[in-house]
Amino acid sequence: MAAWPVFLINLERDVKRLEAATAELRRHDQTWIRVPAVNGRQLPPDRIARSYDPRGNAKHAKHPMTAPEIGCYLSHFKAWEKIVESGAPGGVVFEDDFTITGDLSAALLGLAADEGRWDMVKLVSLRPDSKLLRPRRLIGDVVIGEPYRIPTMMLGYALRRQAAERLVAQTLPFMRPVDEDMKFFWEKGLTITEIRPAPIALGNQVSAEQTVGQSRRSAVQDDPRSALKRAGKGLSYRLNYLFQLHRRRLLP
Repeated sequence: MAAWPVFLINLERDVKRLEAATAELRRHDQTWIRVPAVNGRQLPPDRIARSYDPRGNAKHAKHPMTAPEIGCYLSHFKAWEKIVESGAPGGVVFEDDFTITGDLSAALLGLAADEGRWDMVKLVSLRPDSKLLRPRRLIGDVVIGEPYRIPTMMLGYALRRQAAERLVAQTLPFMRPVDEDMKFFWEKGLTITEIRPAPIALGNQVSAEQTVGQSRRSAVQDDPRSALKRAGKGLSYRLNYLFQLHRRRLLP
């Protein structure tokens, strides 16, 4: 059982995902609280207007956000609110398509007891062989450190309550998908780390609704702009991001 509350984001229609996630958590002696996911396709226009900044998106994002991406961000926002409301020092957030691959309980207990400098800890690693900045032992053979580039996945993470409070206060309206937004950690003053070996990995992504990734691919296919213009926009975005990232990582 984790020392911090565990929150599981799940869309109401995704019953099979909920069953699979529940089985995984129970198998590792974890209790959890379900956070009903926001279905972006059912959001009224006024809610979208309060949540999403299309002008900021046009200036600072790679592509316009799709309805599922807006819903996904709002779902994580709800989980952050739950962490704040819990009164606990922090919380753990899962999307419902994960599988547990390591000693999750030990990792979460280690994070809850840790006094190191971090706001968010990713529990999944897309590049497990990449270099970590300021690595140190967390517990057993588990190492914690800052990835030079924050991985674009919000499958599972631990978040301290003070960081959740900042995110709730600063996030709305947002202009990028939530996983992309966390890559710009300096904008929200976050220290984002990850642990290795990662205790979770991506599981079954079958969904009753169109997934966020599927919605993005569909939007690209339906984009009236030429492939050349899309590539130019993507290159400009990437170069700007890398410039800002290197400046913050390399300069004192």
